[in-house]
Amino acid sequence: MRPMTLPLPVVSRVLKPVFRVILNPHLPVPVQRTLLEVAARSLPLPEGTVIRSETVGGVPVERVTVGATVRRTAVLYLHGGAYTLGSPLTHRVVTSSLARDSGAVVVAAHYRLAPEHPCPAALEDALAVFDGLVADGFDANHIAVVGDSAGGGLAAATTQALVDRGTPPSCVAMISPWADPADQDFPAPRDFLLDARWLRNSARQYLGDGDPTDPRYAPARGTLTGFPSTLIQYSAGEILRPQILRFADALTEAGVSVRCTELTDLWHVAHLQATLLAEAAAAVREIGAFVRDATAWSERLHP
Repeated sequence: MRPMTLPLPVVSRVLKPVFRVILNPHLPVPVQRTLLEVAARSLPLPEGTVIRSETVGGVPVERVTVGATVRRTAVLYLHGGAYTLGSPLTHRVVTSSLARDSGAVVVAAHYRLAPEHPCPAALEDALAVFDGLVADGFDANHIAVVGDSAGGGLAAATTQALVDRGTPPSCVAMISPWADPADQDFPAPRDFLLDARWLRNSARQYLGDGDPTDPRYAPARGTLTGFPSTLIQYSAGEILRPQILRFADALTEAGVSVRCTELTDLWHVAHLQATLLAEAAAAVREIGAFVRDATAWSERLHP
């Protein structure tokens, strides 16, 4: 039996003040991390979810499955949190829902976070997990890369690095990707979830002593050619929308097959409430179907 879903207005009224507290730019990062994990533990997961803590490529991960899995298919999932917060635990609703809807093994990387570990530590960890999956028997052509928010930006940077070395994934799906932390010209001080001051603080912490034009930090500023089939979902009302649309246009100009879905009724990464909201569950289902189709096509090309 699936968890009972709730009306969107009810969930939004409850969550809005929660987000205002957790993502307060004046709160210390360790406190934000703790609050986010406490909030995530209260959410139901799909029936049949199995979560195993493992190490892949020397990086801690959660391996998430729901029921039978598609042969030789995996999803490398990169969580959001502005590169300073989040973990596989905070994103279990998304990873378990995606595992159910894609039929794949979802491997959520517990990559290193800023400010303790600025760029490119997160990218190095993501690539290590991808390589570990290949070493475990998954063909690169049968691995999808999926991420949300900062994890969406990290998914872009990871895909770019994999393309550059000649081992692209089967596809990439990005939920509201923060693909250019150096672009801090937001259209409003905040939206339902995100606070522009918090984003700027996090961007500074993630950059460290690095170069803001480095595509490992801001993949939207990279070449972008050679990307596999790409899905981008974003919220109509989020403050990242303008830069997400510019990123999508840049991918298209680079010759990438891009599908964009605007989620008109949802907030930034409402997928985190996919077991509470029918609208969020539908968004995850689109990603699951996209991954299934892309990996099936890749398997026909690379049996």
